[in-house]
Amino acid sequence: MTEVSIYHNPRCSKSREALALLEARGIAPRVIAYMEAGLQETELRALLAKLGIPARELLRTSETAYRERGLADPGLSEAALIEAMCDEPRLMQRPIVVRGKRAVVARPAGRALELLA
Repeated sequence: MTEVSIYHNPRCSKSREALALLEARGIAPRVIAYMEAGLQETELRALLAKLGIPARELLRTSETAYRERGLADPGLSEAALIEAMCDEPRLMQRPIVVRGKRAVVARPAGRALELLA
């Protein structure tokens, strides 16, 4: 089986649920602690390509930083949104589960199973 990775925030209940679901299926994913390590622009761009979505769809609009940075502005470029998520990783939806060339935002956690079929 191709390696499975999870962009995991241990403080997030949805992230913990997705990790537990994978482990219950006998999968020991590579855990990426992106909140601690941060994200590089190239890594985030590759992740967006695997998700098949633009940066705006990966933003957590409920975060205070989203409002403070004015990220609701539709005129902001893809690059500006990516830069914001690299600067403040908590702006990124979570958890993200990756397998090979595909990825999903595992909300709900069961979406992670889409990559195992």
